[in-house]
Amino acid sequence: MAVAAKINPKTAPATSKKNKRGKLERGYMGWFFILPWIIGFLIFKLYPMLSSLVYSFSDYHLFKGISEWGLMNYQKIFSDPDILRAFGVTLKYAFITVPLKLCAALFIAYILNFKIKFVNAFRTAYYIPSILGGSIAIAVLWKSLFRDDGLINSILAVFGIAGPNWLSDPNWALFVISLLRVWQFGSAMVIFLAALKSVPTDLYEAATIDGASKWKQFISITVPMITPVIFYNLITQLVQAFQEFNGPYVITQGGPLNSTTLISLLIYNRAFKTYEMGMSSAMAWVLFIIVMILSLVAFLSQKYWVYYGDEDGRKK
Repeated sequence: MAVAAKINPKTAPATSKKNKRGKLERGYMGWFFILPWIIGFLIFKLYPMLSSLVYSFSDYHLFKGISEWGLMNYQKIFSDPDILRAFGVTLKYAFITVPLKLCAALFIAYILNFKIKFVNAFRTAYYIPSILGGSIAIAVLWKSLFRDDGLINSILAVFGIAGPNWLSDPNWALFVISLLRVWQFGSAMVIFLAALKSVPTDLYEAATIDGASKWKQFISITVPMITPVIFYNLITQLVQAFQEFNGPYVITQGGPLNSTTLISLLIYNRAFKTYEMGMSSAMAWVLFIIVMILSLVAFLSQKYWVYYGDEDGRKK
């Protein structure tokens, strides 16, 4: 018969207090490790956002200060043709680049998912532009490629084709800027490639036995199984498209005829060229609301086309 251990009533409370103190110390230690991030977030994220929200209701000038408060900035945004045009160009840019970039990324990922020679080298080569694409040097190189006497028109001239004025023609300038963003499909491609490898192979085997073609398998099996990743890439690429700045700033400076003046570039010009900090803050918040609305629409629509593969087989 086992003998129960005797508990000393004098030492039991001390042990309990020691355990509680140890738990509290471990909890405080966690806060200590994330303290740098919290400080950075409060100083460099939250405070600037709240400040811009306050300034958006003022005529704050960087050197003259504030002389008026009200809704005048937001009223001007919806009545100024230049600002409305910039929002329209930004929407057009986003709806051009996002679908093309996703299609290019999925197409290349689908090809690289097959067992081909030097596949790792191809994956690296296609991923590198997504690393370098946001740099100023690449934007300068892109500008030199599409000059009137640049490499693109020189290649076209070899085949007897007179290339257009890519950067001085309003009909082509936005296309050049969009093409730079589409060229940077490497990050989306890697995510698509990981999703393609997670598709069960037995589904393809069953479809092959039933006589389904490769295209039919892609439409009926591949696309539905990777819709969560398609949705993720859609949201991230949409947000990135609305934040585009380097391309129009370096390559065209918003021209010709403001055909490439995206709202991010206009915000920059109003803030650091004419020093209208209040107006630029208001435009930034309107841009934030537009992106939030588009993201919300995408989230609400996912129940109709995104398949998450739950236990009951239903879509969320």
